[in-house]
Amino acid sequence: MEGLIVLLILVGIILVIGLVFFRMYNSLVRARIRVQEAWSGIDVQLKRRSSLIPNLVETVKGYAAHEKEVLENVTRARAQLDRAETPGQAAQADNMLQSTLRSLFAVSENYPDLKANQNFLELQRELTDAEDKIAYARQFYNSNVRNYNTRVHSVPTNMIASMFNFREEEFYEAEEAAREDIQVSFSR
Repeated sequence: MEGLIVLLILVGIILVIGLVFFRMYNSLVRARIRVQEAWSGIDVQLKRRSSLIPNLVETVKGYAAHEKEVLENVTRARAQLDRAETPGQAAQADNMLQSTLRSLFAVSENYPDLKANQNFLELQRELTDAEDKIAYARQFYNSNVRNYNTRVHSVPTNMIASMFNFREEEFYEAEEAAREDIQVSFSR
């Protein structure tokens, strides 16, 4: 009879350990999926903003054709962002695109007719909206990355993370210069 009780206690302990193990594993899976979902939110907004760039470039070309280098830099930065595969690459390309957009908007200051163009004004509004959504998506993504990375490094889930190859995720960080807002509004 004592042997049966000991066996039942051991089986109970093994079941509890197994349940705790599965719960920790599943929490890591959920956290990783939330990070992936949050990244897709950034990706969607970056693509949305990126799709506005050709229209912006064409509008500016009509008024500032001799600003070829600035327009080429914007186009090149957009292409680099479109090719980015990781959050780190995307953040770097996004920072470059923001820098080139600042240059483009600085150049547009020299063209009053361009600043008054309805298409240009609408593109500015849409870019401002896209920037706001990117900032929110980046914050949401980084929050999920922080939560996931905390699980990956916290005891005892770090042991499970290590066994099942859960790796730390990259934050989506802006460079100091890119942290400043892009000026996209002009007064007449």
